[in-house]
Amino acid sequence: MSLETWLALFVAAWAISISPGAGAVAAMSAGLRHGMRRGYWTTLGLQLGILAQLFVVAAGIGALLATSRLAFEAIRWFGVAYLLWLGVQQWRAGARGAALVADDRATLRAPARSALVLRGFLVNASNPKAVVFMLAVVPQFIDTARPLIGQYLLIAATLVAVDLVVMGGYTGLAAKLLRLLREPRQVRLVNRIFGGLFVGAALLLASFRRGF
Repeated sequence: MSLETWLALFVAAWAISISPGAGAVAAMSAGLRHGMRRGYWTTLGLQLGILAQLFVVAAGIGALLATSRLAFEAIRWFGVAYLLWLGVQQWRAGARGAALVADDRATLRAPARSALVLRGFLVNASNPKAVVFMLAVVPQFIDTARPLIGQYLLIAATLVAVDLVVMGGYTGLAAKLLRLLREPRQVRLVNRIFGGLFVGAALLLASFRRGF
């Protein structure tokens, strides 16, 4: 891959990561509820989801998702249901979810790191809209006259490196917000805002229509 092509990919990766979506909401929600150090495990899961999407595209399965209504709809509605479930969980957290982080005993009751990684992975991996988007964007940076494996590895490294920084920023900002919350009603309000954002992301995914 030429330097010019990689620079274009680098800029595109920043634009894709910074744009708000379910991944950003998941990262901020994790920072709010668990703080930066533990919440960042959700960001690692988001990267595994990105790698899964890229593998799907590289393996040619992305084309199937883009053309098969049954496959696309099955994954899309799974993603909708999962985001709705996350929204309900965030809403029901009330004042407890974030309050526990300030407690020295929080680590005893916090979810396992593997659960946070899985949560992040499912948010990205269950979004067929992102697969279709990647299917439209990634080929623009591929030179079919050159070996493909090295190009896909460079694309994967670039997308993941940029997203680690951006999602880490979202997580850190939310974690700082957590330290500013003093009243249970403030914590409850913020948790419900994030719950509403998850539901909003689910509704956006539910309204997405792919022409077949």
